[in-house]
Amino acid sequence: MRKFDYTTIPDELMNHELMNLVSAIHEYKGKQELFIEAKTDVLEAMLEIAKIQSTGASNRIEGIYTSDERLDALVKSKVEPRNRSEREIAGYREALSLIHESYDYMAPRTNLILQLHRDLYQFSPSLVGGKFKNSDNVIAETDAFGQSKVRFTPLPAFETPEAVDRLTNTFAEAINAQKYDPLLLISMFILDFLCIHPFNDGNGRMSRLLTLLLLYRSGYIAGKYISIEMIIEKTKETYYEVLQDSSTGWYEGKNFYFPFVKYYLEVILSAYKEFSARVELMQNRSLSKPERIRRLFDGTLQKLSKRMILEKCPDISESTIEMTLASLLKEGYIIKTGAGKNTAYIRNTNH
Repeated sequence: MRKFDYTTIPDELMNHELMNLVSAIHEYKGKQELFIEAKTDVLEAMLEIAKIQSTGASNRIEGIYTSDERLDALVKSKVEPRNRSEREIAGYREALSLIHESYDYMAPRTNLILQLHRDLYQFSPSLVGGKFKNSDNVIAETDAFGQSKVRFTPLPAFETPEAVDRLTNTFAEAINAQKYDPLLLISMFILDFLCIHPFNDGNGRMSRLLTLLLLYRSGYIAGKYISIEMIIEKTKETYYEVLQDSSTGWYEGKNFYFPFVKYYLEVILSAYKEFSARVELMQNRSLSKPERIRRLFDGTLQKLSKRMILEKCPDISESTIEMTLASLLKEGYIIKTGAGKNTAYIRNTNH
């Protein structure tokens, strides 16, 4: 039986590289109250955008898709789900909203995890919601030749309920003891949760919902305004690599948490950096709205679509963005790429 004990964390985590990441996140956390005092209306718009991005990204990681238009309408509860994918997207929306509104009252115990999983499947006719797996499962991958191989064998179904009880109890004790930084404990908890793989379906999405819940409860709220799920989606290959690296030898208690914990801390820091950059851009009162759009292109070599600019500057109207893009194009400051839905703009480095 796999043991869980966060009263002593592995020496590998008391590492200079990880401590630097933790310190950097702490520094941003120290400023987050100033960020939140920015413009309430703009933060509200950022919150709504992050909900849409988080719901879309967390489901896409699991191969669950819909169009951007339907995703937007589903998250805003403007339409009813019309197929299995949309029912699962609507379920994620509900679970995410519950965490946003009530995280202070949601202690991560077994019953709460089951309730969140039930909410995830509340629009689905499937009977898996809110119940631990009833059969053993494996995590498999298919290679380029179509051959399937087992990557990891999680805990057997019969061990799962007791394992989740022990996992949540020892995590609560470690958080209350305040001996180790919550950022380290949260990352370890998520890895252990994924290795238990307690459900027939929905384990990945549950791990990301629990990540937000545990971060919010420890005072790290950047994930409300910047989608952590989207950062994970963009680094999906690395996510799966570190998950494999850190799960090797897990059942015997001989795994190394370091790769997964380092990756998770980098994701959280990335969210805080983006949060800080967006708020600073909004707070720069000396810049006009067109100048702020120009500043976006100054700060990146990536292509920016009109939708991306709207997401980064939710207080700027679509018509102002269109006029500014037309002006920057005429000036030769940016170059237009693609057409139709794929239209984007990139800074002209020869300008």
